[in-house]
Amino acid sequence: MNPEDLQKLVTLAMPFGKFKGRLMADLPGHYLTWFARAGFPPGEIGRLLALMHEIDHNGLSGLLQPLRQR
Repeated sequence: MNPEDLQKLVTLAMPFGKFKGRLMADLPGHYLTWFARAGFPPGEIGRLLALMHEIDHNGLSGLLQPLRQR
């Protein structure tokens, strides 16, 4: 994990799927868990989804709050 990835979670929108257009940091936990079970897509989006799943699953979403205020 690097700081740039955390910033991307609060600025990049989900590019496809049921929650297309929603910020990666705002994706619901059940959707992230579905990806964890079904498999994350390849590339940067998959890596960011996996990171967001770990953050959400471990109750660390508060780490992203200061980044949202920039």
